[in-house]
Formats: sequence, C-alpha cells, structure tokens
Amino acid sequence: MKKRVKFMVTAFRDGFQSAYGARVLTKDFIPAVEAAVHAGMDHFEAGGGARFQSLYFYCNEDAFDMMDKFREAAGKDANLQTLARGVNVVGLDSQPKDIIDLHAKLFKKHGISSIRNFDALNDVNNLTYSGQCIYDAGLNHEAVVTMMALPPGATGAHDAEFYNGVLKQILDSGTSYNSVCFKDASGTATPKVVYDTVKQARKLLGKDTHLVFHSHDTAGICIQQYVSALNAGADQVDLSLAPVSGGTCQPDVITMWHALRGTEFDLGIDIDKVMEAEEVFKECMDEYFLPPEATMVNPLIPFSPLPGGALTANTQMLRDNGLMDKFHDITMAMGDVIMKGGYGTSVTPVSQFYFQQAFNNVVMGPYKKIAEGYGKMVLGYFGKTPLKPDPEIVKICAEQMGLEPTEETVLELNEKDPKKGVKAAKEMLEKAGLEITDENIFIAATCKDKGIQFLKGEARMGIRLKEHEKPAEAPPAPAAPAASGYTVTINNNSYAVKLEGQKAVVNGVSYDVSVQEGIQETAPAAAPAPAAPAPQAGGGPSVDVKAPMPGLILRIEKQAGEAVEEGDLILVMEAMKMETEIFAPQAGTISEIKVTQGDQMKAGDVLAVIS
Repeated sequence: MKKRVKFMVTAFRDGFQSAYGARVLTKDFIPAVEAAVHAGMDHFEAGGGARFQSLYFYCNEDAFDMMDKFREAAGKDANLQTLARGVNVVGLDSQPKDIIDLHAKLFKKHGISSIRNFDALNDVNNLTYSGQCIYDAGLNHEAVVTMMALPPGATGAHDAEFYNGVLKQILDSGTSYNSVCFKDASGTATPKVVYDTVKQARKLLGKDTHLVFHSHDTAGICIQQYVSALNAGADQVDLSLAPVSGGTCQPDVITMWHALRGTEFDLGIDIDKVMEAEEVFKECMDEYFLPPEATMVNPLIPFSPLPGGALTANTQMLRDNGLMDKFHDITMAMGDVIMKGGYGTSVTPVSQFYFQQAFNNVVMGPYKKIAEGYGKMVLGYFGKTPLKPDPEIVKICAEQMGLEPTEETVLELNEKDPKKGVKAAKEMLEKAGLEITDENIFIAATCKDKGIQFLKGEARMGIRLKEHEKPAEAPPAPAAPAASGYTVTINNNSYAVKLEGQKAVVNGVSYDVSVQEGIQETAPAAAPAPAAPAPQAGGGPSVDVKAPMPGLILRIEKQAGEAVEEGDLILVMEAMKMETEIFAPQAGTISEIKVTQGDQMKAGDVLAVIS
C-alpha cells in the first residue's frame, strides 16, 4: 500500500505573496477556493504573513473580513492555516505580550484552525510565548525551524545539527505544539541537508509527531527537496496551484503528483478535478499582472539567498522606480550582508533587512548607510542571531544609529516600550476618532499609520493589473482656494500661499505684497523671468532633503515654516517593507515640504527644503 502524503495548498497566501506581492482582492479569488474544495482539497493557507498587512496597505480591505469569507467558502471542516512570525505575529515590528495574545484569540475568532509559528533568527525566546498563546487559544500550533543554504564560501550554523539543535531547544522550552515544520523560504537548502535534517528530527520526535517540510522552487530544486524530505520521514509538504506555482512559489500539485508516480508515495487526489480547479483559478487571476520573475527559476538565488515571498515584492518596487538594473548587484551583495549580520535565516522580516542593507550598499556604498532593521538586528533588538555579527559591523551600526548592543529579550524590551501594546494602540485610535474594538486595536498595533489610514477610509489601492486592463487615471481636479489659503504650482513646484491683508505668507514665510487690478503700463513689459526658487527664510543658502531610496511617504512630522535642529525627524517613508526616518541634515527652517502623505517617491527625489 502506498503512503499517503498530506499537503497544504499555499496558493491563496504564499502563492499570492510570491507572485503578486500579496496584493489580491478577496472577491477575485474566492471562486478558486470553492473550486479547490470541490476538487477534494481541505487544507489551505488562508492568511497571515504578508497577506495580513498587504490587505490594509494595498487592497483597502480588512484581513479579518477576508478570513471570514475564506471560511465560508472553504466550509466548516477545512483546516485553515495562517503564518505567524513569533513575537512579530503578522507585522514587521515585534510586539509585547498583550498584542501577541490578542493575535491568537482574534485569528481563532475569525475562522482559523492552525497557525504556523516561526522566528527568522531561530531564537527560541521569540517562539515560546507566542506559541503557547496559539495553543492556549485552541488552535493547532505548528512550531517551526527556519532553514536556508549559506552563500558559497560561508560556513556556520545552517546545517542539520544546527537545525535539530534549535528543535531540541523548542522541545526543552516546554511550549505546547501539535506539529513541527522545517521552513526553507528561499528554497536553497541542499537536498542532502534536507534529508539529514528531517531524518534526525524524526528520530528526535518519534513516529507519531506530524512533520512538515516547506520550501519554494526559486532555486529550481524544490521537488528534489520534497522527495528527500519524504524519504527521510516527513508527513506533509506544501504545494500550490497554477497560475501561482513554480519559481518563487511552491511546486504545483500536478507537478508533485507527477514526480511521485511509480513511487511508494501518493497525494490521494483526483488529478482531473485538480486540473479543473486550476482552470478556474487562472480565470480568476487573468487580469492581474504576473511579474516574469515570479514563476522563473533563478540560478543566482543560492548566492543571496532571497526568499520567494520577498523577491517579487522587491523587484516590483525596483521596477516601479526604474531601478531593475540594480537587481543583480543587490542580489550579489546580500551574501556579504548575511555573513556579517550573524546568519539569521533569510525569511521575513530578516530577508527584508538583508535586501534593504544590500540595496543601501549598492546605491550608497558598503555600510555607508545602515538600514534601520538590519542595524537593530545586528545590535540584538530582534533577538539573538545564530552566530555573532561581525564586530566592525556592530560598531558601525551602533555609531550610525546611536544605539548600544543589547542582550535583553525582545519581549523584555517590548514590555517596557510605551509606544507598543494595547494601551498605545487605543491611544492611536482615540486620537483618530476611531471605534475601539479588539480588531481595530490589533490593526493599529501591527499596521501603525497605514492601519489608521485604512480605518479612516483614507487607504490607497495598490493592485497591479495587466497594463491593457488598468483603468485610466482621472486627471487631478483643478486646485480651488480654501478658507485657509491657496496651493500655487509653478514649474511643478508647489507653494502654500495665504493672503493676509497686505502680506502673503508663502510656505510659512511672510512677504509684503501689493495687488492692483489690470497691468500697469508705466514701464515696458519685461521678458518672462525664469522661475524663482522657493522663498528662503533669512535669505541664506538652502539644502534639499532627498529620498535615500524609493518609497512611500508614510507620514510628515514637520511643516513649512517650522524651525528644525540638525537630526530632527522631518518625515517617515515606507521603503522595502520597512519604515525609514528622514532627518534634517542641518539646522534651519523648513521652507518647503514638496510631498504629501501617500506619494510614491524615487531615490533622489527632493522631499523638503531647509534654509
């Protein structure tokens, strides 16, 4: 008798993240869920990870509403699973205990039955409390060890002995769990390491523990990894459905079915019904732009290694800003960033730290500008890295960020942080005049300003459709005078103008003016003068504050006319999935703010002017 191989369908979470940057509307994919259920599939990845924040950031949708609709479509008996990042739960920033506990309770409330829980650094301190909250909420807790292959020439940590050492720490911690997963987000662990890791884990766990191996086909070896894992004793692998299968995604159910033909293993599926379900899914996704790299094997991935779930999100950002020519250099720069950063696994959020630092190294020079997430990781603020980071990099990070290295756990740090937790989230909601519910508290805590924008009805859509399908953008409405003044645009530069008697206040600076009807003819008309620069306070030289990288204007902290000291925070950008604070390079007066909240900027764009 053949051994039945269990599988989870990842198409509607990891597939969306890997292929579309997680930007898919619920109404568009629900028919595909129903078709998959009709084909006999009953275990689905239904949210979490990047599919939580992306709904608020780009889809103008509520993730909890999406989970409710998913449960309705899948039926009451389906196993719906989400992905959690340990103390980060479903955000990019880590959380204190009250938000971690709220995460488990809310996901249970909204139809989820299982949560896969991982930490990119394999720091068990980041897994124990979050895992116990999942279990105590009545959910199936899948404890995770994260994997990757090190770039050629690098040694340390990432081998079978290291991975099973982490597993022993999880078991020794006493945290309750229902299953164990080895997760390779970049698809780079060699089949030999996969086999040895799963073989050792099976001996450690015994024959009855449900054991899962998860990977991506980005490097082209996922099927071989899966067969190796099954031969070593794994019970389950993760598979996807076309059009979001292969390449940066998981292998297709049909591909795995074919690979197992003639072996002792069987998926137990009706292949004809699976093919029918895929046709429905393809039709559902027909209007979405599928980046060419999303379903391609990339032979350079072992040199990065860049996870499938992050690759397309980052290439899309580079593509949007005309920087795709930098992708190869950034990919090659990641190896050095990983080795000097302490060998954390390249999976969200650490993969973003790596990519952002590699981006900075390519654009600005090696370690001339430390990315905030990378710097905090190196200094210990996200937990303990598998190996100690390079001492010189630690020194650079501490100097640039004004932070000392720490050995406190993430939970200890977060419990002391007044800007985090339920109380801080309630204050954000109250300030915005929003209803205080458990869901809103969680949205505010994990999505910060962009979550508040969504709740206020101010979120912007960021769905990428095929070019020929994109609706034409309506031209901007002509500027109208408001009670508080005018916005005057000259040569694409905007100026805030208020008329107060015989004075005009331009970008916060007052000028004497005289306005008369008609054109005076007492002097010959002069030739049009070239556009003048923005008025400068005090008449001194001005300094442009430029965007260090492509990104979205998240919030503006200073206004035109305000005095600033060197190092004062002017605005915050969202770049490469991370917040980047922009500080004043010199003391002076903000003579001009050239952006508004929600603007998408390119590297080098002028954000503000200081005089």
